[in-house]
Amino acid sequence: MSDIVVCPHCLAGNRVPPERLTEAPNCGKCHQPLFTGHPVPVDAAGFAAHTGKGSLPVLVDFWAPWCGPCKVMAPAFDQAARMLEPHMRLLKVDTEQQQGLAGAHAIRSIPTLALFAGGREVKRLSGAMDARRIAEWARA
Repeated sequence: MSDIVVCPHCLAGNRVPPERLTEAPNCGKCHQPLFTGHPVPVDAAGFAAHTGKGSLPVLVDFWAPWCGPCKVMAPAFDQAARMLEPHMRLLKVDTEQQQGLAGAHAIRSIPTLALFAGGREVKRLSGAMDARRIAEWARA
């Protein structure tokens, strides 16, 4: 059974056997890397593609550019991407630019991390964390 990995560049769904996830797969459509070692900034369409089409768990950082704790946590979330990929996709949602998306997910404080699996939110946690704690929380 293959995983469906959504391309962070063109949003195409790609079938990748689980044993090949660690082999730096490229998108079949745009030929760009499916994993970059960095969180993927998304709009509503990108969010829907990754959480709806993809089969990998998706960890989302809801943040805002004016938020001090968000700025502090940003390097840790970037480091967590390198720790969790390719078995999990990490996304960043700017709540200032994507207010509809933040509202639809009832984001009341930032930074908020939400983990999605099978297209549904399975858990969330608010507050800044270091990379190790982010990875441990996401894997638990």
